[in-house]
Amino acid sequence: MDITDLETPYALVDVERVEANTRRMLERLSALGVSLRPHVKTAKSLDVALLSCGGKPGPITVSTLKEAEQFAQAGFNDILYAVGATPNKLQHAIRLSQSGVDLKLVTDNVEGASAIAQASKEASVSLPTLIEIDCDGHRSGVKPDAASQLRAIAAALNSSTPLLAGVMTHAGDSYNCKSIVAIEAMAEKERSGIVQAATALRDGGFDCHIVSLGSTPTATYGKQFNGVTEVRAGVYVFHDLVMAGLSVCKESDIAFSVVATVIGHQPDKNWIIIDAGWMAMSRDRGTAKQAVDQGYGLVCDARGEPFDDLIVSDANQEHGIVSRRSGGLIDPHAFPVGTTLRVLPNHACATAAQFDSYQLVRGSTNIFGEWPRFRGW
Repeated sequence: MDITDLETPYALVDVERVEANTRRMLERLSALGVSLRPHVKTAKSLDVALLSCGGKPGPITVSTLKEAEQFAQAGFNDILYAVGATPNKLQHAIRLSQSGVDLKLVTDNVEGASAIAQASKEASVSLPTLIEIDCDGHRSGVKPDAASQLRAIAAALNSSTPLLAGVMTHAGDSYNCKSIVAIEAMAEKERSGIVQAATALRDGGFDCHIVSLGSTPTATYGKQFNGVTEVRAGVYVFHDLVMAGLSVCKESDIAFSVVATVIGHQPDKNWIIIDAGWMAMSRDRGTAKQAVDQGYGLVCDARGEPFDDLIVSDANQEHGIVSRRSGGLIDPHAFPVGTTLRVLPNHACATAAQFDSYQLVRGSTNIFGEWPRFRGW
């Protein structure tokens, strides 16, 4: 089957590129002496997760408890749920733990830690928990130098039985870096911050076995991971335009695209209209902050080769407006109605979330299979 044979829009994955991306990350971190705990939220696909772990179930990171369930059923039993645990999710977490899953939780406050400790005590289960560290002011977490706050959270976790498993952080601000040198510096800031937090806990008499950090940019450009036990990264499996804009990957490394069809033209506006709007591409405009604004996605031919500066410059629910980034002329005869196009996404995680499965190719336009994915919480 050729990619032109299917109704559009749909999600397309080049498996050769996924294999290359996952192999590259595994080899890099192995050479630096640190293990990888892939973040499976990007693809939410068992097939991609297996490639990320080297072909068999291994430690993974999830962003929802539904992901934890799905991957546990497929044999992934070492799972970090990397979103702050709330009381209304603890019974779900307990059920997963009771089923044999080594599920680790995250918190950054005494209230959350106390709730985890109480729920664990009442259910007679262990819910090992990591304290989230704010290494860059980007999101959640405790500051690395807030020793008293860290120890208060650790004490709350260990109030009945030892639950503190370690510390974790995510250098989300690496997505805002303007150069490779800046990413390298962010990677060291992430590493030194998480090691500082772990040291503060150990100096306070608490065991801190897991020291976990990661983002795709810092995992790609970190020079060393001394004091770190594991690295988490996710979007590298597919890559996207934001990663290309950061020089983390090349456009030719992007494994995921949305296949769309030309449905009309507006010659007076130099527009091509396609059947992939923001319901297919998502609303993510991550490249708008970068040197090159890719709109809602970079437009390619059916083989995945970009057309100069054609982008999805605007989007309605089911309509995408394709124009030149420069505002230049477009020959509508070069893109007749029915033409198949591929659009590379700004943010692979957000765009993939719009679809239930991926159609598969290997460096061609011939579809040879399908990988299911799942959604929801």
